[in-house]
Amino acid sequence: MENRECLKCGSTEFAEGTDYMPIKISKMSMSGGNKIYTFCLECGEVDSIRIENTEIFRKK
Repeated sequence: MENRECLKCGSTEFAEGTDYMPIKISKMSMSGGNKIYTFCLECGEVDSIRIENTEIFRKK
């Protein structure tokens, strides 16, 4: 991780974790992707959330 500081507690130790997010593409089609959280290891404050595999949101 690049040099960053937690806005809540000032710690500089961060980690990443994921959470699966199901996405309904149409009435019959389901897909999904991971939400990736970057969070402070000291206090748990979430620094950022990003979506993995954003292609599933693009209309075909």
